[in-house]
Amino acid sequence: MPPRLDLFAAAPALAKAWYALSTQVEKAGLEPDLLELVKIRSSQINGCANCLNMHNAHARKLGEQQKRLDVLSAWREAPWFSERERAALAWTEHLTDIAGKRAPDAVYQALAAQFTPAEQAQLTLMINVINGWNRIAIGFDMFDESLAA
Repeated sequence: MPPRLDLFAAAPALAKAWYALSTQVEKAGLEPDLLELVKIRSSQINGCANCLNMHNAHARKLGEQQKRLDVLSAWREAPWFSERERAALAWTEHLTDIAGKRAPDAVYQALAAQFTPAEQAQLTLMINVINGWNRIAIGFDMFDESLAA
């Protein structure tokens, strides 16, 4: 099924700027495997098949274990996630569902214990970026099978 709209054709300058921001946040210094977990978890919450397809493939290419990807939506019950990853995933869930979960002090304190202020900013920007991509992909009915290749 073709997408409803080609963002890059409809608003090329804005789409390029959005992509550039995404790339800049991606390269800001946080671990690539951690960023993929964050992107996958946010995309799970939002139900974005396009982003799940792409970021699960990227995570596997980075060496992520399939068993961790299989249980990512239940990361609290799985023993395979570090405290740093847990703090990032909790922050991701709360910011992705900000209207329902807010950003409570306990979740922020766990984040601050694992991430420097600069890393907190980078992580928060990445969460915003992936949520934006989820909304673009879902809203415009985008699904690119080649993204997983």
